[in-house]
Amino acid sequence: MKRVLFFLGQLNDRDVEWMLNNGNKLELETGDRLINKGEFIDSLYIVLSGQLAVCGNNDECIAKLETGEIVGEMSFLESRPPSVSVIVTRPTAVYQITRKTIENRLATNMEFRSNFYYALALFLSNRLRKTTDQLGYGNPEEEDLIDTNVLDGVSQAGARFGKILHKFSEVRAA
Repeated sequence: MKRVLFFLGQLNDRDVEWMLNNGNKLELETGDRLINKGEFIDSLYIVLSGQLAVCGNNDECIAKLETGEIVGEMSFLESRPPSVSVIVTRPTAVYQITRKTIENRLATNMEFRSNFYYALALFLSNRLRKTTDQLGYGNPEEEDLIDTNVLDGVSQAGARFGKILHKFSEVRAA
């Protein structure tokens, strides 16, 4: 779940509220395909609950995605079709916001634009660092180090993600 915190930690409360009001929840069943390799996608997703598998050639699973992961960010940035498929391995709920909706906000709100792209950069940097570590090229002593500026945002992001989960009923009030 740490990755969504990198993302939401760089947005402000207005941005997160805007996202809540402009996205929707998708319910997916085991075996559904959220993303098909080579087919353009028109949305960005955040996993609210469940589990997805990232699959390469011949549907060979190369990674698992669970609550708090962001999906579709590379295709969003590059405007290219994905190089992998994403298949549901357990009943899953995802938050979905369309490319067109995000692009409209990016064009009209420069603060959101700056925060959004910085958030994606941090998210992708964290993912690349983890991949590098898994390949044996990382430094284990630095695995959990986080820039203090990023850490400040991450502490607020937990509450923001909780707000998203609550809105889409993935967390029941006590």
